[in-house]
Amino acid sequence: MTTILLIIHLFVTLALIGVVLIQRSEGGGLGIGSSQGMGSFMSGRGTANLLTRTTAILATIFMALSLTLALMNRGTSGAGRSIFDTTPAAPAGSQAPATAPAPATPPAPQAPSAPTN
Repeated sequence: MTTILLIIHLFVTLALIGVVLIQRSEGGGLGIGSSQGMGSFMSGRGTANLLTRTTAILATIFMALSLTLALMNRGTSGAGRSIFDTTPAAPAGSQAPATAPAPATPPAPQAPSAPTN
């Protein structure tokens, strides 16, 4: 179920990005949505209204999917763990506290070697 919602969320995200980029802004933007040629399908104002409504609908779906995914996946990262339960790691520049070196064991006595003639 989560995988299906993630895929739908991805498509809604891409559609929302595309619709926002198509809209004509004050600076011109891509301006694709406001072609006003002779054979245009809709007027410039009608296209702007359609794109504004589409943006609002996609944004609502995006937020609903985001909240749904967040609620479905809460508590799955760790079984009741908190970030306050762990000890902080030492900063990269500092050294670890010095520990007492392990006592060195003396070498085992070796058997005397026989003289060679």
